[in-house]
Amino acid sequence: MAANKNDGERKQVLLRLSPTLWKELASWAEDDFRSINGQIEYLLSEAVKKRKKLKQDTDL
Repeated sequence: MAANKNDGERKQVLLRLSPTLWKELASWAEDDFRSINGQIEYLLSEAVKKRKKLKQDTDL
């Protein structure tokens, strides 16, 4: 597959959240000294890492 010139750029995603979830994420982000966007990105990255590790462990 040919490399896309935009592969290194960050992608934008529209995300709709309930007000309750938004407040919880905002509070958590504040506790961790992150923006809400940074907190969501961190949580998604951790979830992907965990999934990859679980997949590797089950493939053994």
